[in-house]
Amino acid sequence: AAGSAGSAGSDAGADATIGDAGVPLNGLGAITGDCGPIDPTEITSPSPFTFETVLDFGTQTFDYNALSLGGKQLYDEGNLGGNSLYSEIFSYEVLYRCELATLLKTETKIEYQDAGGKKTDILVSIDGYKVGVSVTRAYAFPAGSTFTVTAAHDLLAKKLDDIVLSTQNVKPVDAWQKQILHVFAYNQQHEDALFQAYPTLPAATRADTIVMVTLTNGDDDFMY
Repeated sequence: AAGSAGSAGSDAGADATIGDAGVPLNGLGAITGDCGPIDPTEITSPSPFTFETVLDFGTQTFDYNALSLGGKQLYDEGNLGGNSLYSEIFSYEVLYRCELATLLKTETKIEYQDAGGKKTDILVSIDGYKVGVSVTRAYAFPAGSTFTVTAAHDLLAKKLDDIVLSTQNVKPVDAWQKQILHVFAYNQQHEDALFQAYPTLPAATRADTIVMVTLTNGDDDFMY
């Protein structure tokens, strides 16, 4: 696996290559960066880890038939509202193609103790471990605006705090070993702001969560 505990993914692409377990698998968009199976050690470790990937759609448009079976299931079932469905689909696609993840449950099927409490977006299996995946997007409106470090800090803090709450809320039948916060970044400036903000978060907020940032390139407007 690539990445390091507590780091801002400075070794992106150095450890994980196409040669690792034959990844990335084929799919919609070209994936580069930290693309390789996540070690069970990282899943079971209480330490935080960060990863960086790039998903370049080039001139490709969204194509349902190019999705994995899990991606198609996410599309067919939808989510709990909002316009985040595509980011959830491609979060799974990246995890499937890079980490060999399998889809266990979509957002509406995960069981919680408090139906009104915090929830996660996807439940997957990686190396035999249940992993919750919370998906968000770093995007400053209108397009081309600067995504400030303060905005990045606030986004990460909120999402990481929500991860703690959803982990406490999930029922034992679906309890995960680890959660991934998967952030899709609109451009390089947005990604840079995220990695500037991340180390300033309290250790308790960062602890026990894998943060994966995926920079999208090409015809990616449908993602945002």
